[in-house]
Amino acid sequence: MSRRFSLPLPLIFAGLLAVTGGSVATQQQFPPGYVDPKPILDAAIQAIGNDKLNCVTISGTAYDGAVGQQKEAQKNIDWPRIDSLANYTRTTNWQARTMKEEFDRKPGLAPSAWKYGVGWVDGPIQQNPHQIFMLNASGPKPYAWHMDGPGGQPVPNEPDVAEVFPVELWMNPHGFLKAARMPGANPKATWRWELGEMGRDGPTTIPEKMYVVQITAPGGFKIDATINKEHMLQRMHTLVADPVFGDLNYEHEFTNGSYIDVGDGIKFPTGWHSHQGYDDNFNNQTISAGHNAFGGTMKDVKANVCPDAVAVPDAIRNFQFPAQPAMTRLADGVYSFELGSYKSVAVEFPQWIAVFEAPRTEDFSLRVIEAIVKQIPNKPIRFVINSHQHSDAAGGLRTYVHIGATVITSWHNYEFYRHDFINYQARTVKPDMVSQWPPTELAEGYYYETIRENYTLEDAGRVMHIYYVNPLQHAEGMLMAYLPKEKILIESDIVNTNNPLPAMPTRDMNTLYTEVRNLKLDVAQIVPIHGKPIPWGDFAKLFPAQPRQPASAN
Repeated sequence: MSRRFSLPLPLIFAGLLAVTGGSVATQQQFPPGYVDPKPILDAAIQAIGNDKLNCVTISGTAYDGAVGQQKEAQKNIDWPRIDSLANYTRTTNWQARTMKEEFDRKPGLAPSAWKYGVGWVDGPIQQNPHQIFMLNASGPKPYAWHMDGPGGQPVPNEPDVAEVFPVELWMNPHGFLKAARMPGANPKATWRWELGEMGRDGPTTIPEKMYVVQITAPGGFKIDATINKEHMLQRMHTLVADPVFGDLNYEHEFTNGSYIDVGDGIKFPTGWHSHQGYDDNFNNQTISAGHNAFGGTMKDVKANVCPDAVAVPDAIRNFQFPAQPAMTRLADGVYSFELGSYKSVAVEFPQWIAVFEAPRTEDFSLRVIEAIVKQIPNKPIRFVINSHQHSDAAGGLRTYVHIGATVITSWHNYEFYRHDFINYQARTVKPDMVSQWPPTELAEGYYYETIRENYTLEDAGRVMHIYYVNPLQHAEGMLMAYLPKEKILIESDIVNTNNPLPAMPTRDMNTLYTEVRNLKLDVAQIVPIHGKPIPWGDFAKLFPAQPRQPASAN
C-alpha cells in the first residue's frame, strides 16, 4: 500500500527558493519585434565607461541654426545659420542636473535670448559677443536663463523655451544611459537593419543590425537611442512641442570615429550634429525641410572636472512672467495687446474685429483673445492678418482658426501652412485646441485669404489696407497693414523699437520706407509688433536726403 502526499503551492515555492539559493530563474517573454533592453544597455555602459563619469565639459567650434526662421518655407532645405559659435563650451553635470553653455557670436544679429535651434524669441538684440546660457533642472520646475556678456544681468527664458532646454541633459550618450537606470525610465528595445547614411557613414553595401532603446527621461521626454554593434550610441531622437510644427523631430547624431578616450576608460563623442525637423530634402513629409540646427567639433573634453553647481539666482527664481496682456489704446477702436516682447493689434470694425499678428504660442493668443473680446464684446474676430511665416510670428494662428477666424497671409505661405501647420495631424507632446477639437471645415480652404500685392478690409467706413512688402532679407512674403483714417502703419520685424534705431537704416528699413513713399501713404505713427509705437518722423530721420511724397487720397 502506498500513500501519496501533496504539498501546498507556497511550500513547493519555498522549497524551490531553498534549492536555487533564494531566486527563481525565469525567461521573460517579449512581444514579437522586441528584445531585452538590459544587456544592450549594460554593454553600452561598459563600452563608454558611463559609471565613471559624473560631469563633462566639451569645447570647440560650433554652428547655430535658427529653427523656424526660414526666409521662405518652400525654398529651404536648412535652417538659416545666423553666425558661427566660436569658443563654444558646454558643461553638463548629471548629478546636479545643471548645464552651462558659453560661446562668442557676432553681436547685433540675433536676440540675446536665443542660443540655437528651437527657442528663437525676439527681444533685445545681443549686444556683447560673449553669451552665457544656464539651466538648472534639479527641481520640479526647470529654470533657464541667459546673460548678454560676462557681467550681464540674468534674464529668464520664456517658460515654453525653458521646458525644452532640459532635454539636452539626456540627449547625449552618457546622459541617456544614466537616465535609463532612473525610476520610471521603463526601457524598451527593438532592432532593425540599417544600410547607413551616405553623408555620415560613407558608401555601404551590407546592412548592419542596430538596436533601438527607448526610455522615459526626467521631464517626461520619450528618448530613443540607436546603438550599433560596437555598443556605441549613434543617434538619439525625441519629439518636442513646437507651436507651428507640433511634434517636432529633435535628434542628435554621433559617429564612432568621433568618440575619444578621455581617461579611465571613459569615451565621449567630439562630433555633434543636431536635426530639429526631419532630414527631408525632397519634401516627402514636409514643405518646410529645414533640419540642421546645431553641430560642431568639440575636441577638448574634460571628464569629472565639476565646477560649482549652477545656482538659480533669486532674480530668476522669483521672476513672474505677466499673466495678462497690457492693453494700449492707439486710436478710437484700435488697441494693442502686449505680452513680453510681442503684441497683437486689434481693430474694431462695425460688425467684426480684425487682428494683426498672432505670435508665439496658443497660450499667448488665448490670453490676447480673452482680452480682446472683453474690450470689444459681442463681435466676432473675423480676420487675423499674419505678417510672415516665421514661427514666432505665426505660432498663434491655429488658435485663431480654432475660434473661427480667417487667416490673411501672403500666397508664399499657403502651401506651408495648409500642409505642415494648420492641419489635422495629431499633436501628442502638447495637444492644442485644433488637434483636440478640429473644425470640420479645416481642410476645405475656407480659412485662408492669400495676398500677392494688396488687400483691403472695409466695413461701413472703417478701412484697413494690407500690403505686400518686398524685397526683404528677413522673410519672403511679408505683409504690413495701414489704417488711413488713423494714419497708423502696423509692421513686424522691420522696425523693432525694443532696441534703439540704428545710425544707418538696414536694407529692410529702406524697403519699408520706399514702399510707403511709392504707395503715397500718409503715416503718422509706426506700430511695431516688437516694441513701442514711434512717430513716423523719428523713422524718417534715417533718410534725410529723400523728400516726402504727397500723401495718398486713400
